[in-house]
Amino acid sequence: MKYLILFLFWGLCFSSDAQSLRSLEELVPDSSDYANIYVKKIDSDSLVSNFIIWVKRDVKAHKHLKHSETIIVLDGTATMILGNKTIQIKKGDYIFVPKNTPHSVKVTSMEVLKVLSIQAPEFKGDDRIFIESEKSNY
Repeated sequence: MKYLILFLFWGLCFSSDAQSLRSLEELVPDSSDYANIYVKKIDSDSLVSNFIIWVKRDVKAHKHLKHSETIIVLDGTATMILGNKTIQIKKGDYIFVPKNTPHSVKVTSMEVLKVLSIQAPEFKGDDRIFIESEKSNY
């Protein structure tokens, strides 16, 4: 067991894949003067893109044709439409959004919703398709 821990520590310190260590609690928007959504890219390569996203009100219904998204709620609460389900999300929740699945969010807390969004493969900005629907848009 001792050797396993040393091996993992060595790999973390000296691996070319270990590029950064950040406290998610300490990540904040560069400015608090944003209307609704603020996105900060924290890491990216050809396989995955990682973002911290702050939402004051809502995220309109959309889907991604080329990638899936994993969401971890860091702060706040919201109502989320995921496919044909409506769910309540809160700090500590893990949500998996398969590619081509419509999803939207309406913040229900007084505090800003803060999430870690992990999108695979890499998100290049050309894969968000907005959906017009009474139920899925807030």
